[in-house]
Amino acid sequence: MQFFTRHNLKYFDKMRCLRKRSAVSFLGILVVCLLFMNLYIEDSYVLEGDKQLIRETATHQLNPERYVHSFKDLSNFSGSINISYRYLAGTPLPRKRYLTIGLSSVKRKKGNYLLETIKSIFEQSSYEELKEIAVVVQLADFDSAWCDGMVQDISQKFAHHIIAGRLIVIHVPEDYYPVLDGLKRNYNDPEDRVKFRSKQNVDYAFLLNFCANLSDYYVMLEDDVRCSKNFLTAVKKVITSREGSYWVTLEFSKLGYIGKLYHSHDLPRLAHFLLMFYQEMPCDWLLIHFRGLLAQKEVIRFKPSLFQHMGYYSSYKGAENKLKDDDFEEESFDIPDNPPANLHTNMNVFENYEASKAYSSIDEYFWGKAPSTGDFYGIVFEKPIKISKIKVVTGTEDRQNDILHHGALEVGEKIVGSKKGRQCTTYLRLGEFKNGKFEITDLEHKVLFDINCMRILVTKSQKEWLIIKSISVWTSQTTNQ
Repeated sequence: MQFFTRHNLKYFDKMRCLRKRSAVSFLGILVVCLLFMNLYIEDSYVLEGDKQLIRETATHQLNPERYVHSFKDLSNFSGSINISYRYLAGTPLPRKRYLTIGLSSVKRKKGNYLLETIKSIFEQSSYEELKEIAVVVQLADFDSAWCDGMVQDISQKFAHHIIAGRLIVIHVPEDYYPVLDGLKRNYNDPEDRVKFRSKQNVDYAFLLNFCANLSDYYVMLEDDVRCSKNFLTAVKKVITSREGSYWVTLEFSKLGYIGKLYHSHDLPRLAHFLLMFYQEMPCDWLLIHFRGLLAQKEVIRFKPSLFQHMGYYSSYKGAENKLKDDDFEEESFDIPDNPPANLHTNMNVFENYEASKAYSSIDEYFWGKAPSTGDFYGIVFEKPIKISKIKVVTGTEDRQNDILHHGALEVGEKIVGSKKGRQCTTYLRLGEFKNGKFEITDLEHKVLFDINCMRILVTKSQKEWLIIKSISVWTSQTTNQ
């Protein structure tokens, strides 16, 4: 493959020429198709007028056969992009890690938070966690003096991490970038804004491409972020809890391109995708379409957030940016284990608020119509377990009366029945719900048997509906059946 340089990126210029001749470019068709298919996915940033325009354009220009062919091509973009990266600090990793943390940084008109971000990553990680991570910082500014100064600062402050092979600083020469001037102005963005966000897409694509083979998983951070304590341990718990389920992106922050986790084997495709549509829209919007194309329609976001935006000034023209993630918790983040289980209920479920949505750290919940005495929400674990802690929360901030007003929590043993109808024959009551909540600790010292089942039991009928917001289970060990 030839180098991805300015001189052999002629297809970018060719597409602009085709647009000037009023011909419909293939890229334009595919972009419109993606936008049309994903309008319902969190696209609150597109005004209703823009949505209508996209629908009308898609109606006239969509070519299904060409679209499907192109999607297959995108799915096969598994090869890396041939780029000569400059190592400004550090050397190639001697071994593969569990998680790579990627940051791309440019010179800011006001403020600089990169050093604080790197410091937070390392300080919030234990010695054992540090063995499993690699941090890759891409200095993506074309100002060589700024890059040299930043490399010197990073090397002085984090020399031991560089020597230990945990920190790499890279740079991609300007010659490898596509043309960034005279791009089309989607969403009526000013020309300098279009150039900024288009270059940012290319920056991220090059960073993703570099990190593709460094670890099993990859998380993207921005260069003005602070981390939760032991964030890697929390991430590993979440990944373990998702074993056997399909996902493209797991989100550990609700802001921008912060805390978005990927399988490393998806990074080449994502890099190609960002390059293909680099001038169309900001990167965090493109990511929504990427996961949609790979058949993850819903956001999978975990709370509390593990990463917080701390910058005050944006990297774009030094504008103020006071965004904060109000779900962030810095200390004592303790994500539950929630071991694999089958979930069932005899309550009348409202719409698609099914039982599985309560047994997760995802920002969803179970919602049932007014329960009666004897109704239950049951959990049958795939294997008998030892439980150290249980916490159940019912109701939400905007529906504070949809709590379990009268109920109890029980654990059971001695499973009977087929796989689909498994249940326990014996239950032990652990306690009653108070103000819609239940919590118990040190359970491994209070329950002597291995637990096969857990259930929430309604002890008195209520006219209010019931929301089970979250069910959290912490295990002390797993036993063999």
